[in-house]
Amino acid sequence: MSKRILIVLGSPNSHDGELSSIAKNRLDVCFKTFVQDDLILCTGGWGEHFNTSNRSHAYYAKEYLLEKGILESSFLEPALSSNTVDDAVKIKEIVSDFKEPKLLVVTSDFHLDRTKLIFKEILKKYTIEFLGAGNDLLKHQLKIIVEHEKKSIHKIIKNGLYY
Repeated sequence: MSKRILIVLGSPNSHDGELSSIAKNRLDVCFKTFVQDDLILCTGGWGEHFNTSNRSHAYYAKEYLLEKGILESSFLEPALSSNTVDDAVKIKEIVSDFKEPKLLVVTSDFHLDRTKLIFKEILKKYTIEFLGAGNDLLKHQLKIIVEHEKKSIHKIIKNGLYY
């Protein structure tokens, strides 16, 4: 029987480890979707754009889910990645030990299209579903992020993926 693995992509936290609303929204979707026997893989290491604390983003994400009652035994090793392409590459390494795992990738609604583009290339041999968490960003904040996503997608389409 194949295992379902919930993959929560990393997002910002403060210098002292406080998770952003983007991170909490993704983790809350993971928590609500989780059923017994699922496994969870948190992603996110360090990077100027999302985590400058002394612990990995994946550490804070896991702690958040543990506090909500998910058991330690439900977690796979984290993917200590620095961006979405790195997420997919490191996830591939971790899930390769499983026979036909079903991957459920949780990210933000505004990040779904780019995530699908990247993951369907790097993890093409796997069955993957995607869930987009809502956000409570202000309109101007969301507009900046959506523009960044569009530019990133255009760059991938134009230049291809390098991993």
